[in-house]
Amino acid sequence: MSAVDAAVQAIRAGQLAVIPTDTVYGLATTPHSEAAVRRLYRAKGRDDLQPTALVAADLDVLFACVPELSGPAGAIARALLPGAFTLVLPNPERRFRWLTGTRPETLGVRVPELKGPAQQVLSGVGTIAATSANLPGGNDPRTLHDVPEELRAAAEAVVDGGELPGTPSTVIDFTGAAPLVLREGAASAADALRVVSSVL
Repeated sequence: MSAVDAAVQAIRAGQLAVIPTDTVYGLATTPHSEAAVRRLYRAKGRDDLQPTALVAADLDVLFACVPELSGPAGAIARALLPGAFTLVLPNPERRFRWLTGTRPETLGVRVPELKGPAQQVLSGVGTIAATSANLPGGNDPRTLHDVPEELRAAAEAVVDGGELPGTPSTVIDFTGAAPLVLREGAASAADALRVVSSVL
């Protein structure tokens, strides 16, 4: 079995996998199981109240998971995704409550631009819950070697995608009266806000 097939199998089963993304190496599991997401949090030493992004293979998959992403939220998603953004959008039905942290009425979503094994894994499962494959406060992992040994040991599968850019996604919250940049990362927040202002 290839590393990609092993990762797809592990994620589908609610186990953990270390996988490449478009930005940094991630620790991933299925987003559809609260128990699986809690397992991810425990492995990383992450507070259960911190939010985690829902990562989808494409926009159609994202909208199938969160049908309420229509109107302005849907327009924002279509304008910026796929791309190196995590968008915090309204979640009126409070879906994926184990991913939302202390704000169940919001949900962070990603549709990355992928290639190679990263694209193969995400296409194979459709969606993942993913966080950077580092320990709290640790450096963002650019290579598989940068992923802490304890996280690799906790994963059922590990996929080597070579060296990645090493800068995490840009996070923008669109749920308030005005957009709020929570983290400037791999993509320009200023460019994103200009694009959004032109489509809304």
